[in-house]
Amino acid sequence: MTLHVTNTLTGERETFEPQDPESVLLYYCGLTVSDFAHLGHARSWVHVDVMHRWLEHSGYDVRHVENFTDVNEKIVARIGEDELGDSEGEIAQKFISEVIEDMRSLNLLRAEVYPRVSEHIPEIIDLVETLIEKGYAYESNGSVYFDVTKFEEYGKLSNQQVEEMEAQGEEDELADKRHAADFALWKAGEAHPDDASSGGQTWESPWSEGRPGWHIECSAMSQTHLGDTIDIHVGGQDLVFPHHENEIAQSEAATGKQFVNYWLHVRLLETGGEKMSSSLQNYFTVRNAVAEFGGDAIRMFLLSTAYNNRQTYSEEVLEEAVERWERLERGYERAVEAVDSPTARTKVEDDALRAAVAETRDTFAEAMNDDFNTREAITALLELVSAVNKHLDSNEEYDYRALCDAVETFEELGEDVLGFALVGDGEGDVHLLEEVVELVLDLREQERDSGNYERADELRDDLEALGVEVQDTDEGPTFRLGDT
Repeated sequence: MTLHVTNTLTGERETFEPQDPESVLLYYCGLTVSDFAHLGHARSWVHVDVMHRWLEHSGYDVRHVENFTDVNEKIVARIGEDELGDSEGEIAQKFISEVIEDMRSLNLLRAEVYPRVSEHIPEIIDLVETLIEKGYAYESNGSVYFDVTKFEEYGKLSNQQVEEMEAQGEEDELADKRHAADFALWKAGEAHPDDASSGGQTWESPWSEGRPGWHIECSAMSQTHLGDTIDIHVGGQDLVFPHHENEIAQSEAATGKQFVNYWLHVRLLETGGEKMSSSLQNYFTVRNAVAEFGGDAIRMFLLSTAYNNRQTYSEEVLEEAVERWERLERGYERAVEAVDSPTARTKVEDDALRAAVAETRDTFAEAMNDDFNTREAITALLELVSAVNKHLDSNEEYDYRALCDAVETFEELGEDVLGFALVGDGEGDVHLLEEVVELVLDLREQERDSGNYERADELRDDLEALGVEVQDTDEGPTFRLGDT
């Protein structure tokens, strides 16, 4: 099956074809680290995490880059507040540490690189110089602005026309700009002096001592770590304009190449009819949510709605997610317990359970290849839980092979792809255990064929000491796992 994604740039559902058939370049616009992360941030994190996991599961090598914006007016505004720190850098570092801890609590795969704006000032200055040299940007009173009228395709991501756009940036910048929609690439230092009263960082540049504009940072960091063209760029829906529109303009103007092949945008988490936001004070922090409900339940809640569909937060909806997680966890645990029980036999066959395992795998893959539809993928796993429960409740002897396949399916799809922590109690891979037992039995048969009956009996005794009951039949030896 082939992965299809909905590309914001074209508005179409497209077949995903990376530049390199063996690898994917993935960039995610990370947080401005001015506060604790909330569930709205976690919604994007978890969906990007599953995208990463599914791409790897599909055989791609994924180079995942996710930035931290550690230079921003929102951070400067918190200097001296609640003993957070005396400088922009101190506050940013504090919240970066907190964000990383929150990411760990949600079992996110690590990105390959977490670049910071403050560490890429030379690359930002080089990019701004290139845009000036090519005629797409101009200096004005120590600041540098991108001239949106010079980039013919400006507005193609957000489907807007330049003449219809409202002003970007601060009101006091209007006198310095040629067009109200022009946006800052570099801001002169007067607005953010690097002194004890503000703590805002500034850097020397060819135009002034100052700070980079917000949009230029992602272009510089993505080019540094992923090159001129990215396969997939993910971000929140609220970043389509102006942030991502401006990324396209400045990147493509500088390189002459397409910046991103597939734009994927995560719909915002809503609460009370509004987006969950720190500025609106209507948020539930990740740490508080995980402490109350657990990381797996939070993942279940966030993944129960596809990334590009509207999702609403409420305690009732979160409680439903807790129930779904507990159902999945218990279904997995029952399957593991049954595999290890004396009633699991290699000669018992349940066609219905075996068909359910195969159907789950097919349905799950179909859902994930349909624009990372995590909602339907979860439904497929819960259907397998129902099939496992029906098998265990309806039979006195269990189909060992089918249960092994069910356990492996839960672990491979539920844990490896959806990121749930199903395995954590010391249970081994039952499929691997079965293969080891079969190897020992093959060795035992070889010893018997060679007339080494004493050694063959020793191997049987060793297996039984480990809880493996061996039965010799006319068709060869069979076994089942008993209590050890």
